[in-house]
Amino acid sequence: MTIQSLGVGSGLALDDLVTQLIAAERAPKQTRLDEKEETLDSQISGLGKLKSKMSDFLDTVDELRSDNNLQGREPTITNPDESNEPFTAEAAHSAVKGEYQIAVTQLASGSRLETANAVDGGFSSKTDSVLSSGSGSLTFKIDSTGDSFNINVTAGQTLQQLANAINSSDNNFGINASIIDTGTVNGGAKLVFSSTTTGEGNDLVIVNNNDLADLDRVATTDSTESSTYLTPVVNAQNAKATIDGIEVESTTNEFENTISSVSFEASSVSSKDSLGDFQTSTLKIGYDTEGLDKKIRDFVDNFNALAKEIDTLTKYGTSELEDDGSLAGDFMARSITSGLSSIIGSSVESSALGGLFAIGVELNSDGELEISSNDEFGIGSGEERLKASLEDNFDDIAALFTDEENGIASRLYDYTKEYTTFSGLLSTRERSIKDEKDQLASDREQFELRMLSFEQILRDKYLNLDQTVAKLNQTGSALLASLGQA
Repeated sequence: MTIQSLGVGSGLALDDLVTQLIAAERAPKQTRLDEKEETLDSQISGLGKLKSKMSDFLDTVDELRSDNNLQGREPTITNPDESNEPFTAEAAHSAVKGEYQIAVTQLASGSRLETANAVDGGFSSKTDSVLSSGSGSLTFKIDSTGDSFNINVTAGQTLQQLANAINSSDNNFGINASIIDTGTVNGGAKLVFSSTTTGEGNDLVIVNNNDLADLDRVATTDSTESSTYLTPVVNAQNAKATIDGIEVESTTNEFENTISSVSFEASSVSSKDSLGDFQTSTLKIGYDTEGLDKKIRDFVDNFNALAKEIDTLTKYGTSELEDDGSLAGDFMARSITSGLSSIIGSSVESSALGGLFAIGVELNSDGELEISSNDEFGIGSGEERLKASLEDNFDDIAALFTDEENGIASRLYDYTKEYTTFSGLLSTRERSIKDEKDQLASDREQFELRMLSFEQILRDKYLNLDQTVAKLNQTGSALLASLGQA
């Protein structure tokens, strides 16, 4: 049985000796395991950072590889009266450049009905009963659209209750009922119906389904629609405008494709000049050069952020005071930079521009993209080339990035995606390192078991020594005692 503290019998510092021997045995192996774990943790962290930057770059090139994102058209509106903006406009990518003189002469509106004055058989107040006896129903509809809903009316229901029932109906398609108190005995209270359905011919129809005389006061027609009661105070009407002097109309305030691939929405009638004529606003359809310029600069910035991250992760420290990057010398990380640079420097046959250099984007000596402000080759600076391309070769820039076979963004997207997906190269590498770390945990467990065994061997060995010395000490003491007696 192993004693708890060696050296008790012999008086020797055997327990300290065993502790020192165990520490000496443990130190080199423990250091190797700790260094290995630190390296693996650093690599996992580095791969995570690299994958994150590459995902950001993937989003950037994904934005650039679509024609729809690059061929934007920018409508610009100049109004003669700065206090009045009669319309807003949007242009599809297929819209041609052009300039148009537009005036909004009439806004689209829905129809409006109101009940008669009290003196003419209407209502004296909002608490008046709509129906004195029995029950019936009203149908609200727009014939040309097919929209309709019904409201039940019972005896004693007040004008206000009817208005509330109309407004709260789940099937209401845009009819608002309100009560206006005229403040006069003759006028009384008027129930007003307003429809949001615009366009000529889209007048609201209210049918007295049961032909009850009381309900004729709030209806436009009887059940057979052969009799007429209320008539619109305001008929539904189209929006009207002039485009370069040509009169155009729309059932709503939005004019879609009235100008090919351009839509504009009227919000107010145009101002008039001193002669009473409508003033025209200028609508100019041009290229969205500002938007595309930003996308190109975002592309440059995100590429450089990725390049800097790779450089930081893969660099070697230049002195003992500077640590190596977590992926120092890593072949895969270095190859990413080479692959990206190769694609960026390639030519695109489907674009008249040929390559990124033509739009002012080029790789510098540090392996980063830049749009230079200096003219080093006598062909204009990067900024000048980009500006010229946006003005003169706008659609060719899209082909430069988006061509399915050779487009820069299309190829960069495919290349980057190989590394960033769940089954991509970086994720596979990351899982492999995590497997190594799991194996390292198993190695630590085995190492601790070996150290326990080693400690037991040492303790058994020095226990025997302790016991032997103790016996010798006892024998010596006995001999000395005997000699002393003699």
